[in-house]
Amino acid sequence: MNTWNHTNKPDFILMGLTDSKDLQLVLSVVFLLIYLVTVLGNIGMMLIICLDVQLHTPMYFFLIHLSFVDLSYSTDITPKTLENLLTSNKSISFRDCFAQMYIFIFLAGTECSLLSSMAYDRYIAICKPLHYPTIMSSQCCLALLTGSYMIGTVDSSAGVLAMITLHFCKSNIIHHFYCDTSPLLSLSCNDTSVVEIIIFIFAGSTLLCSFITISTSYLFVLSTILKINSTSGKQKAFSTCASHLIGVTVFYSSLIFTYLKPSKSYSLGKDQVASVFYTIVIPMLNPLIYSLRNKEVKGAVVRLVKKRQGSR
Repeated sequence: MNTWNHTNKPDFILMGLTDSKDLQLVLSVVFLLIYLVTVLGNIGMMLIICLDVQLHTPMYFFLIHLSFVDLSYSTDITPKTLENLLTSNKSISFRDCFAQMYIFIFLAGTECSLLSSMAYDRYIAICKPLHYPTIMSSQCCLALLTGSYMIGTVDSSAGVLAMITLHFCKSNIIHHFYCDTSPLLSLSCNDTSVVEIIIFIFAGSTLLCSFITISTSYLFVLSTILKINSTSGKQKAFSTCASHLIGVTVFYSSLIFTYLKPSKSYSLGKDQVASVFYTIVIPMLNPLIYSLRNKEVKGAVVRLVKKRQGSR
């Protein structure tokens, strides 16, 4: 049997989501529309936050980077997926495959940490409002942001460096629509237990720490909100957290379902559905969630439109 690694590297073949030509055409149209909405939504969100001075707050500082990560997320996966659906070229080089995987893991780790930072921001804003300007200073926000990108870098470097040491001999066919750890591990002729443990430790630590931070923050937030006497005050407090909670729930449920389990329990159909959700759909949903459910963003859009009309 032929073996190869980074020094002897034939192309991998991405089998994609389906063999049906009709379904491939339907999926390509759906994914293209989703990608266009993702690009417009996330770029639009970044522009709105940059152009409106009233949104220059810690929450929106993190949100603009979340939009950047979501846009990068989708761009890392969707164009190649569309190429596979629309053409007969389903190959991806060894180097491109591992580059795609590195970027994907980096962005996933970064997004987990950004969501944690946003939860901490909401905790300070609601539970310690008088100390909010002091605690959530520009230096603190920059430190949290830098830490988020560093965590993503460590996760992706550890995972890919461990994966790249493997030799692949079983096949060059990846039963997935992008280069992910589980389907790649199944192609290795090495004992992958050590690599699995490394990936599990780094990915699991990031997910667990982020999940604990978010859960703890919102337990304190909920406790504080329930102590508010006025109904309008409770509704206002809940509204500031609702968008973030929805985004966190959708992202984490699909991510945990896919990654916090042994590779031997990898299920092609179920894992692909979850993967489509968090790599293609969620990057589109996030800007919609944070804009449609956010009065401040809506107000910023109105102000920008009026300002533009007034300048004519």
